[in-house]
Amino acid sequence: MGIDMELMRRKLASLRGEHENGNSVWFKPDEGDTDIRIVPTNDGDPLKEMFFHYNVGEHRGGILCPKRNFGEHCPVCEFASQLWREGSDNNDEESKKLAKSLFVRTRYFSPVVVRSREDEGIKVYGYGKMAYELLLGYILDPEYGDITDSQEGTDITLTYTKPTKPGAYPQTNLKMRRNTSPLLEDQDAIPALLDGMPDFDGLFERHSPEQIDAILDEQLASDGSAEGRSSETTRYGTNDKNDVDRAFDELMTG
Repeated sequence: MGIDMELMRRKLASLRGEHENGNSVWFKPDEGDTDIRIVPTNDGDPLKEMFFHYNVGEHRGGILCPKRNFGEHCPVCEFASQLWREGSDNNDEESKKLAKSLFVRTRYFSPVVVRSREDEGIKVYGYGKMAYELLLGYILDPEYGDITDSQEGTDITLTYTKPTKPGAYPQTNLKMRRNTSPLLEDQDAIPALLDGMPDFDGLFERHSPEQIDAILDEQLASDGSAEGRSSETTRYGTNDKNDVDRAFDELMTG
């Protein structure tokens, strides 16, 4: 039997994070104001938490932490903890700094519809802790409640400002609209829209503990020390929290 070319095309689209229509599944805001709507999910949790390790191998977008995401053994957590202990015992600040760059970090994702682009289907919006806390505050405020309700939910105006100088960060502000509205004007089209919910479990490649162990071994062997961990480590210099956040911002908005 020959190669199933259609299957290969679907695999490539999945790898690129694309819908079947060729559009990217990711929502990357343009500069200025954009109205979005977080849509309801079957599990009742539209604010998804995922846990990543950065500066591991060549994985610029990070590697899913097996321990925090799936309850499995995580070689990166183990290695980073060991490195931190050794740095603390020996008063080695460089080892502690490197350990911090490998500690697990939380990112948040929500399914959204972008207003005026509803025909593109549901997108995935990735954001950080400040936006997460802001959204939780809105949801728990009785004045807003279930902002995802398909009939009486609330749109959000997202204001995105690009950095104005090197080393600065993009600025994102989320403001709830005052009036409720249906998810779509065509009520009959809502079920079909929700059927196109992205598979959050498949957004990022999942590596087994054994695979991650091999990546770490290869990374250490290629450099001969813990200092030059990867091309990402080199790119983001000291690898502190701000550098990792910048890498994530570039991934989500670049």
